[in-house]
Amino acid sequence: MFHGVPQTGQSGTAARPELYEEVKLYRTAREREKYDNMADLFALIQTIQCLEKAYIKDAVAPKEYTAACSKLLVQFKAAFKQVQSQEFPTVGSFVAKYRLDCPAAMERIQDDRPLTVRDDKGNQSKTIVDITSLFITIMDKLRLEIRAMDEIHPDMSELYDTLTRLSTLPPDFDGKAKVKTWLDRLGAMNASDELTDEQVRQMVVIRIFYGGCKHIWLRHISI
Repeated sequence: MFHGVPQTGQSGTAARPELYEEVKLYRTAREREKYDNMADLFALIQTIQCLEKAYIKDAVAPKEYTAACSKLLVQFKAAFKQVQSQEFPTVGSFVAKYRLDCPAAMERIQDDRPLTVRDDKGNQSKTIVDITSLFITIMDKLRLEIRAMDEIHPDMSELYDTLTRLSTLPPDFDGKAKVKTWLDRLGAMNASDELTDEQVRQMVVIRIFYGGCKHIWLRHISI
């Protein structure tokens, strides 16, 4: 009656026991070490990415961030040496191979220093250009009545971080403190909140500190 229909337990896989074997990435101790090293590198890159995002969101204090980032960068260098080969000559090739989405981590690895460490490696001209661009961007947004917290906060955060890296600014430069004050105020707002007219008028005052920055830069260049 049921001729030709396989009975229970007599499926095609029953005759192929190899289908029940555990699939392993490695078969030798050397291959196992290779995959362990790659896993360590993958985890470190992802950790640096998470740390960068946490710092941008003010979820970690600058001092703690600097210590953690410095340690991670040292660990990354050691881990990458274990993986570096013809297959992965650069960290970029590793990231591309495994499709990691980690732009912040890649920037930190390329700079080879925490975001909070002052820029004393001959890149001060670029840092000054970045600061100028950020000041202008913020002022332009306010003039165009772009006042939402999530529109202003990223630029203000980047401005503060860039000011912190510039070694030619004195530690007690008042402009940096004012930018930090506004960064904290914006951080306490909801993403959809907008600055009031009075807050905009107060924030526009940071133009004065931009002028102070330029005075310090010109004086430094003339020395």
